Amino acid sequence: MAMKIDPEVCIDCAACAEPCPNPAIYPGGESYSFLGQSRPSLSDKYFVAPERCTECTTYYDQPQCVEACPVDCIAKDPAHSEAADALKEKADRLRQFK
Repeated sequence: MAMKIDPEVCIDCAACAEPCPNPAIYPGGESYSFLGQSRPSLSDKYFVAPERCTECTTYYDQPQCVEACPVDCIAKDPAHSEAADALKEKADRLRQFK
């Protein structure tokens, strides 16, 4: 399951972006690319690209964005649910593209 930033609570401080090992967190309004395809921004504030988010599986015990967020606006995104094994496989694939 990918993490999701609640734009109603987010203060746009970027504290979540730095510790992300994938990197999956982008500034609001900024498009991003994944596997050579351009993707539109998902929010006007910082957002998590679900294709890149692994909940820090294989890197840390807890999602680092959640740990870093000063206003507790990041939670699991039920729209992007993945089993632990799938998150581990995703993390392994993402390491190949770094």
